Amino acid sequence: MSEGSDQERQKTLDHFGDAVNMTARELEKWLATDQSREVGQKDGGESTGHASGRRIVKLLRTRKGDLNDDDLAHMRKVTGYVRRHLAQRPGGNARDTPWRYSLMNWGHDPEK
Repeated sequence: MSEGSDQERQKTLDHFGDAVNMTARELEKWLATDQSREVGQKDGGESTGHASGRRIVKLLRTRKGDLNDDDLAHMRKVTGYVRRHLAQRPGGNARDTPWRYSLMNWGHDPEK
């Protein structure tokens, strides 16, 4: 690996770490709830965010050295989604809203 790719890898890991503020255990518990399964874009079955949440649990449990390019690409996708979604925060108390639930499917609890 070149120095640049090492830096890019670390940047991806850092941004993912900032975006995902739930532990693998917290996220796994959340994904088992009805609220988690009810939000997000669905293509007939599981929502994109719910599927992503399951992948995030695996990523959080994977040693950094074992992450491949596909894993890093998904980490960048997660980071982008969390940033965009946070910018769309609704007014008022957002605790029990689809907005928060969608973010939590992607590993970020804005209430933390």
